[in-house]
Amino acid sequence: MPAPSPIRVRFAPSPTGYLHVGGARTALFNWLYARHTGGTFILRIEDTDFERSTQEMVEGILVGMRWIGLDWDEGPFFQSQRLELYRATAARLVESGHAYYCFCSKQSSGAPPLAGFAKGGDFPTKDDDPCRRIPGDDAARRRAAGEAAAIRFAVPETGSTSFDDAVFGPIDIANAEIEDFVLLRSDGVPTYHLSVVADDLDMRITHIIRGADHVSNTPKQKLIYEALGAPLPVFAHVPLILGPDKTRLSKRHGATSVIAYKDEGFLPEAFRNYLALLGWSPPDSTKEIMSDRELISLFSLEGISHSNAVFDRTKLEWLNAEYIRAMPVDALSERLLPIVRAAGYDVDPSQMQRIAPLIRERIKLLRDVLTAADFFFVDELPPYDTALLIPQKGDLAMAKKALERAREVLAHTDFNHQALDQALRSAAKEMGLKAGQMFQPIRVAVTGRNASPPLFETLEVLGRDVSLARIAGAIDKISG
Repeated sequence: MPAPSPIRVRFAPSPTGYLHVGGARTALFNWLYARHTGGTFILRIEDTDFERSTQEMVEGILVGMRWIGLDWDEGPFFQSQRLELYRATAARLVESGHAYYCFCSKQSSGAPPLAGFAKGGDFPTKDDDPCRRIPGDDAARRRAAGEAAAIRFAVPETGSTSFDDAVFGPIDIANAEIEDFVLLRSDGVPTYHLSVVADDLDMRITHIIRGADHVSNTPKQKLIYEALGAPLPVFAHVPLILGPDKTRLSKRHGATSVIAYKDEGFLPEAFRNYLALLGWSPPDSTKEIMSDRELISLFSLEGISHSNAVFDRTKLEWLNAEYIRAMPVDALSERLLPIVRAAGYDVDPSQMQRIAPLIRERIKLLRDVLTAADFFFVDELPPYDTALLIPQKGDLAMAKKALERAREVLAHTDFNHQALDQALRSAAKEMGLKAGQMFQPIRVAVTGRNASPPLFETLEVLGRDVSLARIAGAIDKISG
């Protein structure tokens, strides 16, 4: 018995748009399967839509793949550089009688009024195409004379085409429901059905893991495999990703581009973890936070759901926050620093390392640093309402008294959070104030808000000079 072929899978995006959530999930499933089986993950760019494909979109796909952390073993290959393969494959199918030249166009005398067929349109039924009945020798002479023609696949007129899907099980389509589809347009550009089969055969793809929207394409592609005498790969069609309203995920549900999530401040490892659980479940596990090693170890085609997945941004944000909380301070600081600097703040790495642990529990996205910690980065606080300085069951007079005493204490206390904690608590007790009544005005004075990271650690990071200057400014606001 021959040894099984090594697993070879591919991700084949079209560069007519940036890498979106659905494509990223498909790429991830292929990557996980390759890594789980010790196989090969291939990246192929299907760029034969010359009018819509752009180099910018190619770069966007590559950037998105790299951000998610999906490294490919071979490629990227570009279909635009492989046109001769597709033309040779189409010629083989004509020679074997499985395809024929179609000369029909809306200008052709006696042809049905079906505009654009020679450029790749589909006939409603096989009987509609008179070119199928043209003898091969006649068709060859017309082509040799320079007459334009597309090449169509001659779908059997009876019977059915069936295949076993690794996710959905047996699928059977009557051949009468499959039109004679175009393989090669009259300008020599291949259609999707031809190029994908030719490439998958040439690249020895063993498993095709792709979106469920491709199920309807599979019978046509199986017919091409059979006509070429090639073994069929395993097909696994992954359910779609829906928005919260159970319609297909689109821009109206928010960002769909992977790069948009990067720019919003999601961690690639959290995004990768979340995508893996969109339409796949690990066996005998309800874990939601899973390392790459765990995902690779547990991933299988059998775990892919039959049901469409719902993209839940709230859950994604929760997962991202969990990853942020679990990050070492040095690693989190390195992720936050470029965001802060890009916003125009002059922050050095050592300062960021002191700030990171103070906000780690308070942010869901990396970009939240700009709102959770902005008071650390500015020379002067933006205006705030003086009423925020008023402590519970107190008034502005109490706030001023607490701030004046705090100024005295902070001027002579070691600026570490343990010493600051002890000194300010003692001062509150001496003044007959509750701790919260002492701390509230100080917090607002130094941060401009009534909710902030831990007060004493915040004072320590801000330093004596900045803290005293901001407290003095708050006293002036009350006095003025």
